[in-house]
Amino acid sequence: MAMNYKEAALRYKALSDETRLKIVDMLSCDELCACNILEAFQITQPTLSYHMKILTDSGLVKARKDGAWTRYTLNKELFEQLRLFIDHLTSDQEECICHVPSSCQ
Repeated sequence: MAMNYKEAALRYKALSDETRLKIVDMLSCDELCACNILEAFQITQPTLSYHMKILTDSGLVKARKDGAWTRYTLNKELFEQLRLFIDHLTSDQEECICHVPSSCQ
């Protein structure tokens, strides 16, 4: 299923923060424990939780409990959908809203 504008905007909004972009970059290498992510930043644990909630609520990051800690991984399928959305958005295709002005409403 193709991503719609609203879904894409929600996910790009989740990425519109320097700390969250750095977290995504860290997670691109491997699954990480919240404790490992926290060590890389000069932020408090509640601040990290705030950022991780935004990333997980958007679906960009998956979380799983591992004892007392939470481990995080990227949802690579969703990142691929975002990439395809941008490719589609920036190319002149038949279904582009520039060809169907009524689809802007």
